[in-house]
Parts: sequence; C-alpha cells; structure tokens
Amino acid sequence: MLLRNAEVRRTVFVFVAVGAAGVGAAWALAGATAAAVVAATVTVLLAVLLASTRLRYRHIARMAEQVDAVLHGERDVGFERMREGELAVLASELDKMRSRLELANEDLLREKGALADALADVSHQIKTPLTSLSLMTSLTRGALVEDGGHPGEVERLRTMERLEGRVEWLVSSLLKLARIDAGVVSFARVRVDGAELVARAIEPLEVSAELAGVELVRDVQPGAGFEGDLAWTAEALENILKNCLEHTPAGGRVSVSCAEDALAFRLSVEDTGPGIAPGDLPHVFERFYRGGAACADGSEVDPDGVGIGLALAKSLVIAQGGSVRAGNVPGGGARFDLVFFKATV
Repeated sequence: MLLRNAEVRRTVFVFVAVGAAGVGAAWALAGATAAAVVAATVTVLLAVLLASTRLRYRHIARMAEQVDAVLHGERDVGFERMREGELAVLASELDKMRSRLELANEDLLREKGALADALADVSHQIKTPLTSLSLMTSLTRGALVEDGGHPGEVERLRTMERLEGRVEWLVSSLLKLARIDAGVVSFARVRVDGAELVARAIEPLEVSAELAGVELVRDVQPGAGFEGDLAWTAEALENILKNCLEHTPAGGRVSVSCAEDALAFRLSVEDTGPGIAPGDLPHVFERFYRGGAACADGSEVDPDGVGIGLALAKSLVIAQGGSVRAGNVPGGGARFDLVFFKATV
C-alpha cells in the first residue's frame, strides 16, 4: 500500500541506488565482509525509513479525516496533540483554524437569527397599517356606492385596494426571500403527492382565472410525487401559475402537468400567451426584473407585476434541491419546468 505513493517509490529508489553504490564501493575497497555489513546497514535503514514514513502517513490520513469531519459540520473534533515536529505544528494550526471557524459559524448563526427576527418585526409593522388602510378604503368605497357617489371616485378606490393588496403581497414575499437567504426557513422532507400539490397551487387562482377568461388545465400522473415540502412547493408553483395567468389573454389556457420517472419528479407549466422575449429569458428569475413588455404595458397606477414572484419561486425550489427553467413553447407561449431529482436511483 505504501509503495503506491509515487513520492515514497522515488525515495526508496534513490535510497536503494545509493545503497547499492555503497555496497559496490565497500566490496571493491574492503572485500565481501565489508560489503555485507554495508548491505545489512542499508537494509535496516530502509526498513526504519519505511516504518517512519508509514507512521507519518497514518497521522496525516487521520488528520485529513478530522478536517473532513469539520467540513461536514461536526463540532466535537479535536486534532490530537502529536510529538514535536512538523506534524505537531500542522495539528496545532489546524486546531486553531477549527476553533476560529466554529466561533465564526456561531456568530453567523446569531446574525442570521437576528436578521430573521428583525425582518419579521419590520414585516409586522408594515402589515398592520396596510391592513387598516385596506379596511378604511373598502369602507369608504362602500359608503360612496351607497350614497351614489361619482363612478370615477369609486373606481379610484378600487384601484387603491388593488395596489394595497400588491404592496402587502410584496412585503410578504420579500420577507420570505430574506428568510430563505438567511437560511432560517425549515423545509419538510416528506412524500408530496403531485395531485395534491397541483390542486393546492391552483385553488387560490381559480376565481382570477375565471374572471380573466383563462382556462386552467391540469394533467397529473397518478401516484406521482417527490420528497419535499408541500406548502412551500405549492407556493412556488402558485407564483409561476400566477405569472402565466397575468400574461395569457382572455380565451387562452394555462396548463400544468406533473409526472415521476426513475430519475426525478417533473412539473411543467405552459401558457398560450405571447411567450418570453429572447432578451428576457436569461433574467426572468432575477429579483425586480421586469421585461420590456411588462414595462411597456404597466403604469405607475396599475403596474404589471414587480418582478418578485418568479424569484421567490426559484429560491423555494432550489432550497429543496430542485431546479427550475424557463423557455418558450414551439407553438407559442411560455413554459416553466420544475425538476426535483431523487436522492437515489
């Protein structure tokens, strides 16, 4: 085993070559007895060299295992104190590095927790006045309708209600993104049924789809599913479906299908809208990115999306070990593919 190491082989070769030269010189100068003594001495020294090298490599292998354990999150790892020498110096430095990394990791966890708490507090402080404002706007609109108020005023109040809803959703989404970035969101690892996942994602959008004149179609393979978090994955799928609904004209269709094979659980969402412009494809999952069409169609009063839904969907999928990709259907329309690979095949 030891001789498989190229460095050891070179050392043994040089040692044997020098020893052979010494034996030859002793034979020529002092005869066979001297040559035998030199040969025995060389053999003993070579054995000592191999034994010490083997012991040193064992210590190095043990230290490498300890380093690997630290890299995989184990904290109760102490580099053993060796006798004085180069390995003892290395072990001491590795022990210092482990201690510093552990302290840095603890500081980072505390900062993440503090950030999550601060974001939760900020979100709560923003949502409270928004809820009150939404309620007051609704009551004011109702009073105007009862008093026969001007239609223009009623419509402006409806627009205010829609914008308030958008702001509340945006605050909630930003909080979720920040918590995911901070690593404080816990994802379940249980069997998720594909049919239940699709139904849960479609349900909040059925009324909106009916009002927009868009048909929601589902095609679910019986028994298909994956190991993940139902609630978070449903929210990711809902955001993608919502994006497709917003870009599908009346009379169009948004379809979602899912299937499971030997490698992964696959979700596909397609719409019959105009599709995604080639220049926008590399950026659709970027936060606050709005494509050229969205910027042209939207306005300050009624913006066409804020570019956060798809970013949140991608973060939720990737956090569970999945992948998401955007593209266009050959016949027209956008397509989103979500894949959750299996841990074992």
